Amino acid sequence: MADRTQMMKEKLVLLYGNEKGEELLGELTSLLNSYTQRIPKRSFDFSHRDVVLITYGDSFRSANEKPLLTLKQFLDRYGQNIISTVHILPFFPYSSDDGFSVIDYKRVDPALGSWSHIREIAESFQLMFDLVINHVSAQSTEFQEFLNGNESYDDYFIVAGPETDTSRVFRPRTLPLLTRVTTKRGERLLWTTFSPDQIDLNFKNPRVLLWIIDVLLFYISNGASVIRLDAIAYLWKESGTNCLHLPQTHTVVKLFRDVLEQLAPHVKILTETNVPHRENISYFGSGKDEAHMVYNFALPPLTAYALLSGDATPLTLWAGTLSFPSPKTYMYNFTSSHDGIGVLPARDLLTNDQVALLLRETEKRGGRVSSKLNADGSTSPYELNISLFDLISDPDRKESLMRKVDRFIASQAIALSLKGVPALYYHSLMGSRNYHEGVEHTKAARAINREKLDYDRLGEELETAGSIRNLVYYRLARLIEVRREQRAFHPGGEQKILNLHTALFACDRYSPDGKERVTSLINVSENPVKLTTDGSWGSDLVSGRKFKDTVTVLPYEILWLRRSPRS
Repeated sequence: MADRTQMMKEKLVLLYGNEKGEELLGELTSLLNSYTQRIPKRSFDFSHRDVVLITYGDSFRSANEKPLLTLKQFLDRYGQNIISTVHILPFFPYSSDDGFSVIDYKRVDPALGSWSHIREIAESFQLMFDLVINHVSAQSTEFQEFLNGNESYDDYFIVAGPETDTSRVFRPRTLPLLTRVTTKRGERLLWTTFSPDQIDLNFKNPRVLLWIIDVLLFYISNGASVIRLDAIAYLWKESGTNCLHLPQTHTVVKLFRDVLEQLAPHVKILTETNVPHRENISYFGSGKDEAHMVYNFALPPLTAYALLSGDATPLTLWAGTLSFPSPKTYMYNFTSSHDGIGVLPARDLLTNDQVALLLRETEKRGGRVSSKLNADGSTSPYELNISLFDLISDPDRKESLMRKVDRFIASQAIALSLKGVPALYYHSLMGSRNYHEGVEHTKAARAINREKLDYDRLGEELETAGSIRNLVYYRLARLIEVRREQRAFHPGGEQKILNLHTALFACDRYSPDGKERVTSLINVSENPVKLTTDGSWGSDLVSGRKFKDTVTVLPYEILWLRRSPRS
């Protein structure tokens, strides 16, 4: 405990200097002590049995019922045997960005339900909450107090002056970085990384840091087992820099880790940094001092490219470079989410022509390409906004529904096979299509993959044999059920990427003790692939088929072969 306290002190001193750091340590210690009896004492770590569902609090809707209650019904009926952790995207009162412009961190949006509904879900599932701390809503109490001239909130936000150099700032949007506001003390030019409604917080003010740590602990006291640090890469700003991944940002994440290790060691930190792969994994730190888990942002564009081109080579080459600083660090493996498919994470992994294919096919299949603003004033592609099902299965192409479903299931099997913790967006779990009406209504490109679903109608579709939702859900459920029984898929085990054929994504997975081995073979093309080997291929865990000297992997087929553990 004393060592952990010293570690927190060192970080506070790095951020705020010796005198202030010493003072803040006392305040932080008092804050931690106030939560000692409110934080549950338990153990939690990821295993081969874990699959995360990413969902909004109101993804499923029923008439005259709070959406969080409907979500629980969905989970109880369709998630019990396949989902272990539920990532409920921001469920707080908000003013824009589908929840990511938070008005009040400690309230559940009354339109969704209450904290009691959240805790009821936590009785059956681990929960992931978002800590949206780069910015707050312009409607938040804190910002309104700033506008009204309350001196206590003077330094809660970042005021840019004539001397502020923003020329190098990394921009994930094409909107202006600075927003002019009128306060009772005159006009101010404020830092707004994402939109004028999302006002960036000033972590140079230690009061802001203590406030946010209080929110972090409040979430844990209400059932969070995983904390997702939204847009964390932008947290600290320094004039004249790119304001991305600054050392102070990493120090804040490490301080959060110290706080958790002292008070809630079961809670895991997940960082969300939609940036090139090498920058992304920097948030692992040493493997023991920063994030437990990072988003595998390179996986969605590489998976999409593999299935669009029938060539798994870039995916295989990249996967072969993956390494982990400790057995307790994990990649968060997903293929789609509430946001678009990021282009930046694949920039160093795909050629310009290969990226162009992704852009071209996205627009051809009814999606949109969102852009970011570059330092020189130009724009460049930032993300693909499209449902994954429509991206990799051209709606206009004359092929059977079963072939489209096979291709889509292959995309999800890649995430389920790769070392890490797999996460399924709720629309991926059910094979949803482009939601063009949402884009037309909101004028937001990301709405194309954020449709809210009528729960009764969804139930009918899931139980209608031969429908897309029925085929996708039950096939994925079968894969997950098989996966959960194989310790070779444990995220703490070893992985060996196999370069067997350009059309195959293949890997060996080993249990942590090395006694179990599964070989995953996924055909990303529409042509069969035949392999020959001297040894036994074993039996497929899903179908029960047995192979000896040769194995033929059919178009978009997934084989999970139980093998001898020898290399």
